[in-house]
Parts: sequence; C-alpha cells; structure tokens
Amino acid sequence: MKLFYGEITGDRVHIDNEEQTHIVKVLRMRSGEEIFVTDGKGNLAKGNLVFEGKKVSLEVQEITKNLPDFSRQLHIAIAPTKNIDRIEFFVEKATEMGISEITLLQTEQTERKNVNIEKIRKQSVGASKQSLRTHFPIINELTKFSDFIKEINPKTTFVAHCNENLERIDLNLLSQTKQDQQQKITFLIGPEGDFSDKEIQILAEKGVKAVSLGKQRLRTETAGVFVAAWNYGLMR
Repeated sequence: MKLFYGEITGDRVHIDNEEQTHIVKVLRMRSGEEIFVTDGKGNLAKGNLVFEGKKVSLEVQEITKNLPDFSRQLHIAIAPTKNIDRIEFFVEKATEMGISEITLLQTEQTERKNVNIEKIRKQSVGASKQSLRTHFPIINELTKFSDFIKEINPKTTFVAHCNENLERIDLNLLSQTKQDQQQKITFLIGPEGDFSDKEIQILAEKGVKAVSLGKQRLRTETAGVFVAAWNYGLMR
C-alpha cells in the first residue's frame, strides 16, 4: 500500500500539497498509479493519480470511512529533552507502535523551553504513513505541568519517576490490574533531571500511582519508547 496524507470531505479527496511535491519530485510517480490517501481520522481513499502540470489529484475509486482505531488508547505526557533529536526519535517510534496522544510537558526541571511543534507533527504524520496508520496521534503543544494535571483522571493516570525511596508499582503488575481494561491511560514521564519532589508529591496527593520501569535508569526518550512498546504488546 502506497499511503499518503490528505483531506477527505464527502466523496472528495485533496492530496496534501507537500505530498503532491513528494509524489512528483521525489517518487517520480506516473499518472494512473494506484495510491491510498488517509486524513488521519480513520478515513481512507483508494484511487489513481491524475497529473495536471505540477498539481496532483486522485481519481477516486473507493472511500472507506470510520475505520477502527486501536482498542487500547495511550497518552504519554513527556518532557522534551535538551537534545531535541531524542524526543523526535520517541515521537517516531511511539507513533509506529500505536500511541494515541502525546503532550510535551514543561516541568520544573525541563531544560528545553521551546519546541517546533509543527516539525514534531510532521514527523508523526510520516511515521503514521510508514506504519500504515489511518488514525494519527494527537500532538499537543508544550504544556505546563500545573496546567496539565488539572485535567487528569487519577484512576487512569500514572507517573514514571526515578525516586527509589517512594512506592512504585512494577509495570508488569500494572498490566494485570483493572486499569489494564481501561480504554485510555495516561503516563507522565519527566525530563533528564526527573520530576521534582514537589511535582511527585502533587501527583501523589491527586491519587496518581507511580510506576517503576525496571532496575535500570532510563533516558527520558527511552522511557517513553518503553511504555509505548509495553502498551503495544498488550493490544488485541
């Protein structure tokens, strides 16, 4: 399947402008070739390419709407790393493994204060196409920790921190609990310096359970990929 991104409105399909350029200048595809176009919202169009100068359109053969998404929905709120390449790696791999939502989290010890969110979203779109996803993950703007925790559901929210002196649930045990049956869970993952003691205390007071990801101390982006892979392994 040659999958591209675009807009699907009723029976009309518009291939994204950047995708058109990619089709013409990079892939050098020809008129009549069969492709698929998704809007990232669960809709998929099948058709043949039509070239009109530099413009590319789709001669639609079939449109399938409301395709099913993953039954397990995972939202990871993660602090952006000082080296942005590391968080971009996480976004790509987590997208491939079916994550449903990502929030970049500004904590007390987050060193990076600015993020090119549009670049991150484009990488997520690319990873979605590569893995043939028709539901693209939501990529939220950089959000302050204090604002993010206002909306959380403590029964389905967990935090991965490195403080060994505090009680933490083993991640493997978590998959055997009732939370495993929830349709959507949220994980908070801190920056290189971890969450502050104050932030951990605030989460504990809200009823958010802490989770251990194993004996090794993981980098921020590794922890994110680890949780995404754990969730992917539990998908049915």
